[in-house]
Amino acid sequence: MGIKNFCGFFFKSCGASYDNANNSGKAARTECGMGLIKQIFTWWDGQTAGTRLWTWRKGVRVGTDSQGNTYYRERNRDRRWVIYNGEVEASRVPPEWHGWLHHTVDELPGEAGNRRKQFELPHQANPTGTPNAYRPKGSILKGPVQHPATTGNYEAWIPDA
Repeated sequence: MGIKNFCGFFFKSCGASYDNANNSGKAARTECGMGLIKQIFTWWDGQTAGTRLWTWRKGVRVGTDSQGNTYYRERNRDRRWVIYNGEVEASRVPPEWHGWLHHTVDELPGEAGNRRKQFELPHQANPTGTPNAYRPKGSILKGPVQHPATTGNYEAWIPDA
């Protein structure tokens, strides 16, 4: 693989292409400059440059899930990993892919015998720590609590002065 293929692999993440034949190559490099810097220094929003390089050199794409996460395995070994589409959050991996990632099953999801049951709900990521998290009645995070007015038979204590 040449440098053009390697650069194209890196620029693919931001939706631009690397092409020296026309003027779009310079625009693509400028557009993706922040994306590449972000990949070098951050891990919480997609893959890092090291993971991208490892995937490019040794990975074989085996599939994607409904959330756009992409799953890979190593060419010569049985190592498996996921590249998240967006925020890196392990609870975003659906159960069928979780089983494959952790070597619980060897068949890829969607192959024979891996059909969803009628009673199964679609997978949802864990909303803890987000605005969509469950907040029970009386939680201070739910908003101001409205207490009922006193009934009139309560007399506040006043200390002797």
